[in-house]
Amino acid sequence: QVQLVESGGGLVQSGGSLRLSCAASGRIFSNNAMGWYRQAPGKQRELVATIGSGGRINYADAVKGRFTISRGDAKNTVYLQMDSLKPEDTAVYYCKYSSIYTRDYWGQGTQVTVSS
Repeated sequence: QVQLVESGGGLVQSGGSLRLSCAASGRIFSNNAMGWYRQAPGKQRELVATIGSGGRINYADAVKGRFTISRGDAKNTVYLQMDSLKPEDTAVYYCKYSSIYTRDYWGQGTQVTVSS
């Protein structure tokens, strides 16, 4: 019922920046939370950042001070500004949509590669 499309991934040098975008469409509830998760090869998917409908934001300790999550003017969009990227940030980044009224939805992921 909900489709998520991510974009903005790519290859950058250590210390560089990328901005990821996620657009949700379909049966969107106004009261929703969106977030970014990432998964590196051989590792479990982990939380990067989340933003609730009221603007509450949470960051993983590993990205605090470097990444910024935000919503667009339309609440069905979410961004992840990634600065001071490190090789450890290399992973597939997934957008997540959640609502109390439905199951979680995931995007297909976008690859972020940070070279040293």
